[in-house]
Amino acid sequence: MKKLAVLLFVTVASFCLASSAFAGSLAPGQMTKCTNASSITLENTGGGSIDRGEGNATVWKSSNFTTVAISLSPTANHGFPDNGGGAAGNAMVQMGNKHNMGQKKVVLSGQNNFSRGDSIGDISGEVRITNTGTTNLDVNCG
Repeated sequence: MKKLAVLLFVTVASFCLASSAFAGSLAPGQMTKCTNASSITLENTGGGSIDRGEGNATVWKSSNFTTVAISLSPTANHGFPDNGGGAAGNAMVQMGNKHNMGQKKVVLSGQNNFSRGDSIGDISGEVRITNTGTTNLDVNCG
């Protein structure tokens, strides 16, 4: 009986670890969790003309009880006009083009040199990611 209980415990524990390694694809409005991850990757898998392909998420961290908003907008150009030398009149002032598109992916890395809760970037403990945008996001807990 003890062997069966140990086997069941090991099976459940390995399933929990395997499922936390890849949290999966989040549709708009869905939420997932990562626990004690060394890194968390958020990637915008949507696209098209809906909301300029923007992926938006909120990240809540139990280590310091803060919520951070993240926007992944690889197709957003903010509608700046191009006057031949860059966006928003850069050619008129002989300035290089400073315009760039948003990012498709972001990696949140654990910061083990801080005590728990000291840093706003601390992802130790439970981290809840909620898709608040209009496109799907892939979440990977490493």
